[in-house]
Amino acid sequence: MSGHSKWANIKRKKSKVDEERGKIFTKIAREMAVAVRAGGPDPDGNFRLKLCIQNAKAANMPSDNIKRCIEKAAGIGDNVAYEEFFYEGYGVAGVAVLCSMVTDNRNRTASEIRYIFSRNNGNLGETGCVSWMFDRKGQMLVDCEGKDLDELMMLVLEAGAEDLIEQEGEDEELQAEIITATEDLEAVRDAVEAAGYNILSADITMLPQNTIEITDPADAEKLLKLIDALEDNDDVQAVYANYDIPDEIMEQLE
Repeated sequence: MSGHSKWANIKRKKSKVDEERGKIFTKIAREMAVAVRAGGPDPDGNFRLKLCIQNAKAANMPSDNIKRCIEKAAGIGDNVAYEEFFYEGYGVAGVAVLCSMVTDNRNRTASEIRYIFSRNNGNLGETGCVSWMFDRKGQMLVDCEGKDLDELMMLVLEAGAEDLIEQEGEDEELQAEIITATEDLEAVRDAVEAAGYNILSADITMLPQNTIEITDPADAEKLLKLIDALEDNDDVQAVYANYDIPDEIMEQLE
């Protein structure tokens, strides 16, 4: 079992207020459309879609909205063709930035993402320039308050997990980050759920092989502005970057 999570600020997940909920729903709907086209409209046979539905429910997306998204993607009603791909680039201090994209207009998206990088001390790179620095993995976050971490570790390792990382939540509650191979995420998730643990999130993610520590508060602020601007774009599903900002600097910025 690893110590304090070194991935805690790799993929920043901002708490969204009510007026931003529509943006979250848009991203979830697009991810759902891609999942349906890749594996069909039945979540029992499409684990990616099952994860999308769980994320939608966690974001309080109405059931009717979820149903309509699946039906649209399956060809029932109006249908929009989405492309799924990555944009790659660099932020300050040579930090590698990988953006997961889903869009119905690649030309529009390319212009917008290039503008965001250039306006925020970054550079949009060529395909493949940073993706080799990341590994595609399954990632789960589990509420462990009042639980035995050693027992959870044995459970997930037997189910096929690669690592368990202890960390603190926003309210200092005990959590565990579980890393798996992508093909093992479903089995590990099922084992954790069957054991009665509360699963806070489960996703396929991109984890950096190495990180760059940002010790200059000015650089940290510039980098976070770039990440925030990218995440705010409707066509960006997720942003991954190989930075590590010490807690004391994060506290200064917040």
